Amino acid sequence: MESMISNYIIIVSISGVLSALLALFAFYRKTDFSGLNAFIVSSAASAVYTFAFALELSGSSMQEIKFWIQLEYLGMPYIAPSSLLMIMHFVGLERLITRKLLIFLYSIPLISTVLVWTNDLHHLFYQSIYFRQNAPAPLVDIVMGPWYIVQGSLTFGCMLAGMCLILWRWSRMRRAYLRQMLIIFTGQFLPALGAFLYLMDLTPYGMDPVPVVMSVTSSLYIWAILSRGMLTAAPIARENLFESMRDGVLVMDLSDKLVDYNRAAAEMLEGLDAAAIGRPLAQLFLPAGREAADYVMNSNPQDSEERELVWHADGEVRYYQVRSSPVLKHDGLLAGRMIMLIDVTERTLLQEKLLQLATIDSLTGIYNRTHYLELSRERLKEAADTATPFSIILLDVDFFKSINDRYGHQYGDMALQHVVNVCRRHLRPDDIFGRYGGEEFVLSLPGATLQEAAGTAERIRADLEQSVLSTLSGPITLTASFGAAEAFRSPQPLEELLSEADHALYSSKRNGRNTVHLSSGASITRYMPG
Repeated sequence: MESMISNYIIIVSISGVLSALLALFAFYRKTDFSGLNAFIVSSAASAVYTFAFALELSGSSMQEIKFWIQLEYLGMPYIAPSSLLMIMHFVGLERLITRKLLIFLYSIPLISTVLVWTNDLHHLFYQSIYFRQNAPAPLVDIVMGPWYIVQGSLTFGCMLAGMCLILWRWSRMRRAYLRQMLIIFTGQFLPALGAFLYLMDLTPYGMDPVPVVMSVTSSLYIWAILSRGMLTAAPIARENLFESMRDGVLVMDLSDKLVDYNRAAAEMLEGLDAAAIGRPLAQLFLPAGREAADYVMNSNPQDSEERELVWHADGEVRYYQVRSSPVLKHDGLLAGRMIMLIDVTERTLLQEKLLQLATIDSLTGIYNRTHYLELSRERLKEAADTATPFSIILLDVDFFKSINDRYGHQYGDMALQHVVNVCRRHLRPDDIFGRYGGEEFVLSLPGATLQEAAGTAERIRADLEQSVLSTLSGPITLTASFGAAEAFRSPQPLEELLSEADHALYSSKRNGRNTVHLSSGASITRYMPG
């Protein structure tokens, strides 16, 4: 029997060593886990308790055993409260850890320590301590005092609360953290079970099994720290960060099947829910459009890629920046990839609006003067390089000032919009149409000869004359004067070509308006259709 006690002492001593190593390892391990200090206190208190208990088992006199019991209570009362605090940090409830809670959790253990060391004066903790009969070694039994019940209630309450918190978060915990939660739950359950068996006097010779159980839980903690990253950031904090991200995140395995996703991704991808776990990535993107599905199907999981895609969702068009990056294991091997979806719709629409403001005339919806000149210079150069014709038409609304004076500027704006609508009916897809200034408009006709440009101008003139603008103040008849020119030599500056068309336009105004004149470089002639 004495050999059994000796073996028990050895196991308890090993448990103390493991607890001490845990405390030292956690102390020197710099991490962002907010519950690290509570874990250190719990491990250090466990080491003090188990070492003192091993010495209690080796004691031979009542005085010696009482001393080691007193040393046990420098550690044992603080284990359960510290473990509860660590679990609260682990599950993301650190906001509930207030000064009042800390005072409550640690004031009772502190009082217990004082009462144990002064028990002979009041017997509030132990009513009596005596040697157990028929024991193979000097083992003691106790008669509980009132404060023993208070301390025991706190200890069991903390362990039970810790287990309940873990079970509360279990269903919402990411799969990657379930092993850590299981280990922490085991670290609470086994000591609680051992303490219960001890209080029910169901252990061999009434010996406390908790220090032996702690050798198992300490081993599990060491394994979790070294292999599962247990003392890094709290998983709930990671999960909260993952879920609170505005960007959508998809985590895929090596087969490009969905492993995990966050709430933002579920809002972006139609049909993305828990049932989508295990589905291929291409299927997830298919509702967003063929372009998005083709992109993810053809991208390499081992490469970091980024692309902006047009997204079709709920009958509207959105724009997403899709980033794909590989996910590596600790040994550097590929574990899958992460797809990040960044909604850039607002930015893209703003850029389009700014581009429109920079290139489009706000009143008429056609190119402004600056953008028209920019595009026309490019097309004129292309025409010169390919030896193809290039013509320009200038038109000016006749007597536009009188419209503003008679009807007001509101009707003047309507007149300009009416002119633009008439012109658009006669333009080809490649023609460049811009507002040159005020009531003057300009058209560039790549590939059109001077006679073809004159025909276009005549059709616009005739259509405009016949298209009456209906207003609340009555019908308004509009006409315009036209001037056309063709680039006859290469290279010819756009400004020179515009000047020739302007001279032709001026001839139309001097000769009765509502006509088309052509500039052939050396001379200006009126265009006569037919």
